[in-house]
Amino acid sequence: MAVKQTAGRDQLGDFAPEFARLNDDVLFGEVWSRESELSLRDRSLVTVVSLLAQGLTDSSFSYHLQAAKANGITREQIAEIITHAAFYVGWPKAWAAFRLAKDVWGDEAAAPEAGAAPEARRAAHERECIFPIGEPNDAYAQYFVGQSYLAPVSTEQAPFFNVTFEPGCRNNWHVHRATSGGGQMLVCVAGRGWYQEWGKPAQEMRPGDVVHIPANVKHWHGAAADSWFSHLAFEIEGEGTSNEWLEPVADEEYQAL
Repeated sequence: MAVKQTAGRDQLGDFAPEFARLNDDVLFGEVWSRESELSLRDRSLVTVVSLLAQGLTDSSFSYHLQAAKANGITREQIAEIITHAAFYVGWPKAWAAFRLAKDVWGDEAAAPEAGAAPEARRAAHERECIFPIGEPNDAYAQYFVGQSYLAPVSTEQAPFFNVTFEPGCRNNWHVHRATSGGGQMLVCVAGRGWYQEWGKPAQEMRPGDVVHIPANVKHWHGAAADSWFSHLAFEIEGEGTSNEWLEPVADEEYQAL
């Protein structure tokens, strides 16, 4: 995902145009936008800890905290990150970081503990997800382990849906068939889940993560065992398209994730 930044030119374009260019076009336009083993969430985590280690808890640190939140780092995770880093970078620096972090995540309620009532965990997920959970996905219940929900987001131009999985819920192995084009795209919008293609390791999905699923590839996706999970599902246009539902994901394979 490309990161567009104009702060350099906005604030220093006239005074230091070359610095402004390096900031906007190289640091953010190239380094932050590199498609590599690091996601935007990973880069935010590295940047926050690096600035914290230097004691740079100023407006730039607040900006990167806001970016970290947008890139999927939760209130609980930033609290754990700063707490862990405090033992290495210094207690006063952590105190200063927490003051800014509380401002950024202050509008969020703490997530319920894993042992909390199912109703409380669902309510917390609904607060986190900007799209509706929708109704029980009864029409496809036979192809899911656990309860899933479906909410149409758009039925025009590019139809897509928000699919929500309760903890432990996942769909069966399946294939999006097509003679040309086709496939599916998933965008995680809340919670934590998994995506796996046949013969490959499962990959974790967190808010902001995007998965491109080619046509005719056997795969499954669903929630982590301890988290609700929501993703947008986009069906890619193609010729001769159909869905082929296969066997459930084996319990022992899922539980080993």
